[in-house]
Amino acid sequence: MKRSCLKIVVIVSVIALGSYETKLSKPKQNKAGVVISFDDAYIDEWFEADRLLKKYDWKATFCVCRIDSIGAPQIKKLQQLQNKGHEIAGHGYHHYNAIKFLKTNTMDAYMKQEIDPMRTSMKRWGFNVTSFAYPYGERSDALDKALAPKFKIIRGRAFCDEIPEKEGCYFRNSKKVYAFDIDNNHIHFSTPYLLQLLDYAKKKNKILILCGHKPVQNLTGNYQVKMETLEWICKYIQRNDMKFYTLSDLDKLKNTH
Repeated sequence: MKRSCLKIVVIVSVIALGSYETKLSKPKQNKAGVVISFDDAYIDEWFEADRLLKKYDWKATFCVCRIDSIGAPQIKKLQQLQNKGHEIAGHGYHHYNAIKFLKTNTMDAYMKQEIDPMRTSMKRWGFNVTSFAYPYGERSDALDKALAPKFKIIRGRAFCDEIPEKEGCYFRNSKKVYAFDIDNNHIHFSTPYLLQLLDYAKKKNKILILCGHKPVQNLTGNYQVKMETLEWICKYIQRNDMKFYTLSDLDKLKNTH
């Protein structure tokens, strides 16, 4: 009787240990979802987009440049967007193309002219900026290294590789991320390809990172994303039980792996 009990204890222990080791060996999977980010300072249009899309319980990251050139009503709208759970991120004080700037200036000058005053001014308005998006998506290893102590997430732009699995616009557990441009007049944009990117994110439990600029009902120029496109993305996320993330959410996920 004692031997039988001992065998049962050993078997149960082995099964439990195997189950525990299996849990340890499997990395935690994030829920499939999308980061929708916007660049520049189209605050009125962002605020209107939020009014139209809030029914989807969406979240977005608004990457703001030229903070000291924005009027008081627009600052108030940014604060309201932040209070609703959206993220306000940095996009440069002057919106310099960092690569071009460094051709004739030092990294120290870039920090003093583009990064430090942006952080100071945004903090003064109540925005604790932890994410940064490069203007024009232009970045380098040296820039990433210089900005790493100042920001938790640093975002550039990914350019089309024509098949989702080769795209750089999915979160890969790194503070350096890339976004796919959803401005409707962007050279690489098409709704069928965006659908492929979303389908791949859903199938593989990936987080797709997107960026745009000015939400509009009808296209009138460059750097514009149609509200129709944004609503289509939101409907896809809702219909497929996916999740809206902000850029700063990615840092939290990075720290849990």
